[in-house]
Amino acid sequence: MSIYVGVGGWVYPEWRDNFYPKGLSQKRELEYASSQLTAIEINGTYYGSQKPESFRKWHEETPKSFIFTVKGPRFATNRRVLAESGGSIEKFFASGVTELKEKLGPVNWQFMATKKFDPVDFEAFLKLLPKKLDGLAIRHAVEVRHDSFKDKAFVELCRRHGVAIVFGADSEFPLIADVTANFIYARIMGTQAKEKLGYPPAILKTWAQRAKDWEKGESPKASMLLAPSIRGRYGPPKMKRDVFLFVISGAKERNPAAAQAIIAAL
Repeated sequence: MSIYVGVGGWVYPEWRDNFYPKGLSQKRELEYASSQLTAIEINGTYYGSQKPESFRKWHEETPKSFIFTVKGPRFATNRRVLAESGGSIEKFFASGVTELKEKLGPVNWQFMATKKFDPVDFEAFLKLLPKKLDGLAIRHAVEVRHDSFKDKAFVELCRRHGVAIVFGADSEFPLIADVTANFIYARIMGTQAKEKLGYPPAILKTWAQRAKDWEKGESPKASMLLAPSIRGRYGPPKMKRDVFLFVISGAKERNPAAAQAIIAAL
């Protein structure tokens, strides 16, 4: 499997007696969610440190092929000077993230909408991100939310460091479609309560097809790109990629159904 589809988190009251079967105990919610989806983005790590035993427990409660992506801590990204975030990054990885073992997917470093692009400082931040820990390759994605990042220099910087730019669709934030790593990290944020599946079925099928295209090595059309990649720079033009697609925000009560519908379409 190289396409993973899921939601953010798994503890939401809106999902009880909706996504979760009636009467399911809260301690079994992750077990159930991981049986219906193929990935979950852990967002609690954005707000505070978790414990190694928690990561071990999550690893043990989920199927062998399941993947967790993890949000990096806000203490690293919500800074005036990103070059000074080394301590927060080290503390985050020391908290036991690698206890997820082979189920550890990319780390999503999310920035506030007020954070502007500073090429020198942002590159200093990227240089602080570890490429390997405890025998695991660590992949990174950056989710930027200020228009100043719609800059060819930003895309080329991420490409040079092999860091993915989050494809954040259906939101108020800028959409940057350029592929800069050997994987895709997409977050779709436009589910609506009036739609039983969050989105109209045709749109969900379209997202499934986009995931397939990304997996095969396709990129969005050139008119959407800020800095098209150089042919062969990161392997064959049709290099197979892992794809991580999450249904986030919007009408949260509909997100699991939307993710399930995309999985069904795949």
